[in-house]
Amino acid sequence: MAPQVTVLPPLEIQPQIPPLISVSSCIVLAVIYVGSLYVWSTKHNRDHPTTIKRRFASVCCVMLIAPVFVYFLSSPELLEREPFPKLIGFRLEGLWQAIVIPYLLTALLFLGPIFVNFQNESFSSYFDMDYWRGSCSNIIWIRNLVMAPLSEEFVYRACMMPLILQSFPPMTAVFITPLFFGVAHLHHIAERLSMGMELSTALLIGLFQFIYTTLFGFYSAFLFARTGHFVAPLLAHALCNHMGLPDVQDLWQQDLWRRVLAVVLYVVGLAGWIFLLPIATEPSLYSNKLYWNV
Repeated sequence: MAPQVTVLPPLEIQPQIPPLISVSSCIVLAVIYVGSLYVWSTKHNRDHPTTIKRRFASVCCVMLIAPVFVYFLSSPELLEREPFPKLIGFRLEGLWQAIVIPYLLTALLFLGPIFVNFQNESFSSYFDMDYWRGSCSNIIWIRNLVMAPLSEEFVYRACMMPLILQSFPPMTAVFITPLFFGVAHLHHIAERLSMGMELSTALLIGLFQFIYTTLFGFYSAFLFARTGHFVAPLLAHALCNHMGLPDVQDLWQQDLWRRVLAVVLYVVGLAGWIFLLPIATEPSLYSNKLYWNV
């Protein structure tokens, strides 16, 4: 009689915890993150250095709390099988690919704006040490390009995604977690109202921000699941915050041929990004066997 061969299941996260637990824990994490921004009593606006420093302290505390949720709510079998740092996207295999490839892919999406910035000579400032010294001493720059991407991606991707992935199929998880991320940005509506903005304007901007952040959340969650690395969505988030929304007014101030070329590059960048997205995020490129089936 031929010996029986035991076929092991593929190395991936399988649904192992009830959806109620994973979803409710993510809701709690989202509430804690947003609530931590308002635990301080202050008369200053969100861009005041005192407010920013206090919020830095708050989100750092949340970043210490969030992994505790993942560790104690995850399946014991999963924790026995996989190192905890790997579960939340910290590993050496495929690290340099996760740093370079998703960043270049995201830059391709901004091909048009990058061309416009190059024409305006703002691109040359990136090679000026005074620019970097000034940026690193600017607390708003640090908030937008360092602390915001770091804390948001850690809590909303590295800590929420492993929980959701234990209750839902990968692509479902990619579409669930960004909703927490988008809703978490609605608190800016109250901040705008406190600054005297009209209700209708604040709501309109808030709706647009919700749509924009949710769409980015889909992309960021996809990057995390496909690469299995925290650094991939982190760098993409920082780049998106730096580039911001395309400046249409700046585009139309270009000469005719530059304007036409810029529009072409806008389209080429978007089309190229859509085409290369599944290729550039192929899990095998990143030695990703944990979330490989996304």
